[in-house]
Amino acid sequence: MTTDGALETRDGKSILRFERRYAHPIDRVWRALTEPDELIGWLAAAEVDLGGGRVVLRWQNDGGPTMECKITELAPPTLLEYEGEPHGRLRWELRPDGDGTLLTFTATSFYPDDQVSLVLAGWHWHLDALADFLAGTPADFARLPDEKFEAIHRSYLARLG
Repeated sequence: MTTDGALETRDGKSILRFERRYAHPIDRVWRALTEPDELIGWLAAAEVDLGGGRVVLRWQNDGGPTMECKITELAPPTLLEYEGEPHGRLRWELRPDGDGTLLTFTATSFYPDDQVSLVLAGWHWHLDALADFLAGTPADFARLPDEKFEAIHRSYLARLG
C-alpha cells in the first residue's frame, strides 16, 4: 500500500484520498480522531462535540487556519465526516485490518490549482504524524514547515507536474 495521496477532480472539486494502515485497533484510532487531547498530538487543537454535531480545529503551525465544522456523517467508531472552510469536507473511514486499522481519509474542496500540492503534502504529513502519535511521539508543530514536509511537498510537485 502506498502512503501517497491520490488526486481526482469531479465537478470542479479536488478530491484528495489517502489510505493508511495503523497497527492499532479501531477504538484507539477513533480516539485519536475524536478526542481533543489526542487531536492536538497530530492534527490540531480541537473542540469536538459529537452529540452536538460540531468540530472546531485550530492548526498550530505558524499562520495555521481555524476550521469550524458541521458533522455531516457519524457512525462511531467507523465513520466521521465534517465540513467547513478552508478544507471543505473531511471524511475519516475506519475498518479492521487484522490486528490493526485501515483508515481511508478523503478531503473534498475547491482547492486552487497552485495549492493542491501543498494540501496533499499537508494531509500526508498529518497522517504520518498520526502514525507517530499512535506510537507515542506527538507532532512538533512549532517546527513546521520542517524538512520532512518540504520533501513530501517536493514529491507531490514532481508528481503533479
